[in-house]
Amino acid sequence: QEIRKVVQALEQTAREILTLLQGVHQGAGFQDIPKKCQKAREHFGTVRTQLESLKTKFPADQYYRFHEHWRFVLQRLVFLAAFVVFLESETLVTREAVAEILGIEADREQGFHLDIEDYLSGVLTLASELARLAVNSVTAGDYSRPLRISTFINELDSGFRLLNLKNDSLRKRYDGLKYDVKKIEEVVYDLSIRGLNKEATGGVGGEK
Repeated sequence: QEIRKVVQALEQTAREILTLLQGVHQGAGFQDIPKKCQKAREHFGTVRTQLESLKTKFPADQYYRFHEHWRFVLQRLVFLAAFVVFLESETLVTREAVAEILGIEADREQGFHLDIEDYLSGVLTLASELARLAVNSVTAGDYSRPLRISTFINELDSGFRLLNLKNDSLRKRYDGLKYDVKKIEEVVYDLSIRGLNKEATGGVGGEK
């Protein structure tokens, strides 16, 4: 009961962060991405406090006994942290960096930690969000962002290909990545057909 209460509070904070970040998909949202990221990071302060509280609700050595209670919300928080980092620097957040943002451990031996499969699930959710962002970038007249997203997603896909995914739900999520890659490739192809990719990369001789 105690665990469930904290998890519900975490889910509410995650919804608030998601609502905030969804604003980047609106046309005007591109202008204030840094402001949205800064606000999201402030919300992660609340997340850290809530996770601190969660740690006290069960014995440290029984993490996996209760893992199912917070697994889903933790994966969502990984996705949100990864989305913020991508919007800020267009890089993939490491598991260690997510653990730091959430105020938990990266290492299983040290107690309440970020499970590797939860991290990977969150990263796969990021891929779907970026596929959507690529489409909305074009609508907003930003033609270079889809090209950068495409490079990022292809590198992500290459990384996942190296993994031997035994977890069934993770495998299913990974199958979804192929569709995200395809969706983004279609956006990039569409830009090149219209000659807008030249505009995005600066065109001949660096002309805009």
